[in-house]
Amino acid sequence: MFLGHFGVAFAAKRVEPRVSLGTYGFAAQFLDELWPILVLAGVEHVRPAPGLMPASQLDFVSYPISHSLLMAVVWGVVIGALYFAIRRYRRGAIVLGLTVVSHWVLDLPMHRADLPLWPGSSVVVGWGAWRSIPLTLLLDGGTFLAGLILYLRASRARDRIGSWALWALVVFLVAAYLGGSFGPPPPNERVIAMSALSLWLVVLWMFWIDRHRVMLAQASPQS
Repeated sequence: MFLGHFGVAFAAKRVEPRVSLGTYGFAAQFLDELWPILVLAGVEHVRPAPGLMPASQLDFVSYPISHSLLMAVVWGVVIGALYFAIRRYRRGAIVLGLTVVSHWVLDLPMHRADLPLWPGSSVVVGWGAWRSIPLTLLLDGGTFLAGLILYLRASRARDRIGSWALWALVVFLVAAYLGGSFGPPPPNERVIAMSALSLWLVVLWMFWIDRHRVMLAQASPQS
C-alpha cells in the first residue's frame, strides 16, 4: 500500500490535532522511509520483478528490520516514546505510535506472503490484493480518500498556500502511485531504494502544509 498510509496520516490529524500533519506523515510511512536506507546499506533486499503481480512489480526479498510485525511494533513504541520525551504529551505519543504500526496492518492485505512476523521468522504473511488491480485501487485509493475527507472536514486553510499546497500534494501522490504501481519497475535495487527516499521530501511537504492550515477543533498550539 502507498496512498493508504497517507490516508491514515490525514485521519490521525483529525483524531489528535495537536500533533503536526508532517509528524503523522513521518510515522505513517516510517517503515518505508527506513526500508530504502537499509537496502542501500545492504541489510535488506528487493529486486525488480516485471509481471510478478499486476499492481506490484517488486520482489521484496528480505526486509525483516523494517517490515516484520514485531519490529513495526518496536518502531511504534520507539517513535511514540521519543515524541513523549520531547513533547510530554501522552495522547499524541500513543496516536503516533499506533500510526507507525498501522503501516504493517495496511500492508498485510496488499502484499503477497512476504511479510515476516519477526526477524528470522519462517512464517511470512500477506493476502495478495496486488494480484487484482480493481481490489488494489479500492483498498489503497479508498483508504486515502477516506482519510483525506476526514482531514478536509476537520481543517481549513489559513491562506492560499494551505489550499493549493495540499491539493498539489494530492496530485503528486496520486501520480507517483500510478507510475510506481502500474509503470515499468526501476532497473535495479539501488534505483528502487533511491526512488523510495523521496518519501522524506513528502514528509517535509506535509510539515509545510500544516503550517498553513488550522484544525477547526484545535485548542492549543501544534507540537
